[in-house]
Amino acid sequence: MDSPVPPSPSHRPTEPPAEPRARRRDRHGRGMRGPVAPPQVPLSASRADTFRDLVLDSVERLERRWPQLADVDFMVMEVPPPVPGETVPLGGSMPAEKNEPARVVVYRRPVEIRSKSRDERALLVHEVVVEQVAELLGLSPESVDPRYGQD
Repeated sequence: MDSPVPPSPSHRPTEPPAEPRARRRDRHGRGMRGPVAPPQVPLSASRADTFRDLVLDSVERLERRWPQLADVDFMVMEVPPPVPGETVPLGGSMPAEKNEPARVVVYRRPVEIRSKSRDERALLVHEVVVEQVAELLGLSPESVDPRYGQD
């Protein structure tokens, strides 16, 4: 005679599903799916992008007063080329040549090292741009921007 076999764990009757649990916050940063901000708003800008924006803001301020600066290329470079025995420059300028427009260069790393806060960096960037534009135009920095050195 066959004895009844107890049901194996895989043959147990299914229980009704439990009520859904409250969701917990994912503390590892993987909980949010999808965009947090609209696509036109940057979530984070690199230091290089932020620095470039400071230079562009300074150039826009000066172009209102000096429209001829529209023909000048303003560039940001990480560091200047090494010159033994000289101090590290914060910027440089080159007059226009044959087929090349005039250029003003601001060196990002030396400026960042010499400034502690974003406001201080913005002020130093503007001073460097004013000094280089003044050198390019053959004028004093005070005549390029009357507020030069007052901030």
